[in-house]
Amino acid sequence: MAAGPSIDVAGFLGKQLESASPDLLREMVKTFAEALMSADADQVCGAGYGQRSEERMTSRNGYRDRPWDTRVGSVELRVPKLRTGSYFPDWLLGRRTRAEQALISVVATAYLLGVSTRRVEGLVATLGIEKLSRSQVSAMATHLDAEVAAFRSRPLSDGPYTYLWIDALAVKVREDGRTQNVAVMLAAAVNADGQREILGVDVDTAETGAGWLAFLRSLTARGLSGVALAISDAHGGLRGALAAALPGAAWQRCRTHFAANLLGKVPRSAQPVVAGLLRSVFDQPDPEQVDAQFARVEAQLRDRFPTVADYLADAREDLLAFTGFPVEHWTKIRSNNPQERLNKEIRRRTDVVGIFPDRTSAIRLIGAVLAEQHDEWSVARRYLSAESLAKARQRPVPSAGQPALTGTPGSRAMATPEAAHAA
Repeated sequence: MAAGPSIDVAGFLGKQLESASPDLLREMVKTFAEALMSADADQVCGAGYGQRSEERMTSRNGYRDRPWDTRVGSVELRVPKLRTGSYFPDWLLGRRTRAEQALISVVATAYLLGVSTRRVEGLVATLGIEKLSRSQVSAMATHLDAEVAAFRSRPLSDGPYTYLWIDALAVKVREDGRTQNVAVMLAAAVNADGQREILGVDVDTAETGAGWLAFLRSLTARGLSGVALAISDAHGGLRGALAAALPGAAWQRCRTHFAANLLGKVPRSAQPVVAGLLRSVFDQPDPEQVDAQFARVEAQLRDRFPTVADYLADAREDLLAFTGFPVEHWTKIRSNNPQERLNKEIRRRTDVVGIFPDRTSAIRLIGAVLAEQHDEWSVARRYLSAESLAKARQRPVPSAGQPALTGTPGSRAMATPEAAHAA
């Protein structure tokens, strides 16, 4: 039997808003949580509070105070007690979101290891958490590590993954008594249904060809296939690793990162003009006009900045690889900007920690953030349509001695990435 209304919602909100309480959200969370527990306890009792009923199995016996750590800080809840049996709202107090659990776990682990003790105490307070015991930290870490491990090792069975975004970011980890930067390697893709997926994450000492190759081969071992285009910055050793692990896939160099590198080679006063010229290349509506505008920009730069023109010419095939794919995909595949937005969210969480106590803690937090993002993507609107992806998989076959895909498709025969690899 459901409990009757225990709060006047409209009156409560009106009172709080009129008083302009700074703790409005905290009070709302407390009030509604206690109302839900009261209704749930009535269900366990078999009758509403103070109600006579033959269906009643037990009755209330006061309350016990229970601190509840939330995103808005620690809230003191009054949890109903029963005369016989026990009541505990597992649905409310028994779980957190993965990323919040991971963040608290990492901070608490650092505390237990004696890493910047005073600073970590401050971080715990900013999270609104008043204290965490060693057993709580251990339980959270064990549960999270299992979830993250399952996420990182799951089969990649929703391919072909036509587009693959790869990136890396540096985080600080304490190892061998000192703090050092390690590389966190990330991969995301679009699956056959047009949904985005987080494929994998790993940590290595530095960005090397061997590290990238091991990471990519771990993805192919789990089922990564059908990659037509990989998008990334010019990370060290990455292009060679892509050629070895994903033969037949084209490589698109991120236009945003390239632009930053290019502008670093010209005087500050000329940077706005050069940036506008480069941007004009990507504003063209079809491959032929992109190619023609690229040639015009190169010629203009050669008069004043010949070394910059050479740098641009050398990157032509890598910058224009996107033109071999459907025009409607261009804005999404010619840069690593989608991945950068994901990196920004990771940074928002990792900056709270600062220095991770070990690599396991880094994987725990970053893996939890990525698992949550993956879940959100799985129920979001399709990133690309399945029909346009099918068209994207029909792409030019490279001739002998050429890269997997040149800047413009020309009149070469079309085939799938698998057929290109066989050729």
